[in-house]
Amino acid sequence: MKVFIQSVNFKADASLVEFVEKKLNSIEKYYDKIVDAEVYLKVQQTSEKENKLVDVKLNVPGNDFVVKKQCKTFEEGVMLAADTLKRQLTKKKEKVKAK
Repeated sequence: MKVFIQSVNFKADASLVEFVEKKLNSIEKYYDKIVDAEVYLKVQQTSEKENKLVDVKLNVPGNDFVVKKQCKTFEEGVMLAADTLKRQLTKKKEKVKAK
């Protein structure tokens, strides 16, 4: 699966990019029709500690899955987003099988 990563207001280092790709590629085993994933990593200019925003959009034929998470670290946000996407994809797969 192709993973497009855009970092807003900062430069993502190689280890973060590798981590995001690895996490999102593990989602493929839950649903085999995923075209690609778009990941937006943003740093909000606030005084809060949870100022890291992670937006993940999975492009699947028929519909797209979008998950937004706000956390202290990008790694935590990506892990939470991946877990949410796994649940959504599992639900979608069960609906398709039920028909």
